[in-house]
Amino acid sequence: MPAQFAAMLPYLLAGSSALSAFGQISAGKAQRDASRLTAFRTETEGELNKAMAVQKANARRAEYDAATYANIAAFSVTRDMGRDRSVEAFLRKQQEVLAEDIKRVDTQAYFEAGKYRAAAATELRRGQNAYKASLISAIGTLGSGAYQYAQVRT
Repeated sequence: MPAQFAAMLPYLLAGSSALSAFGQISAGKAQRDASRLTAFRTETEGELNKAMAVQKANARRAEYDAATYANIAAFSVTRDMGRDRSVEAFLRKQQEVLAEDIKRVDTQAYFEAGKYRAAAATELRRGQNAYKASLISAIGTLGSGAYQYAQVRT
């Protein structure tokens, strides 16, 4: 029985090394796939953030429209709208405030989108690096197994 085991030992070592290398590559692929999924979720979150910014800008615009109509109605009761420059100045100023508010929302959304893109790219790179590391580790395992095989055979 020991002679049979000794005869099988090189093959067991080779099989063990191959199985270990396969496991390392599979783990690397799993990490890469998980990173892809995480990056996709991050990108999706960024797109949702953009949609929320558009909604916020639309809500601010609707608020402006409602306030403008109310102010025009109030001014028309107390002043002659055709000849009162203070009403025009007030309405122009309100338009400027609206433009600044919307610009601020857009700028914030732009920077947030960049943050999400960077996070997704970092996650993708992490997964790629994990996969590459698993390939290198698997090659090392196969090399070690080949060396052990050669040692046992001689």
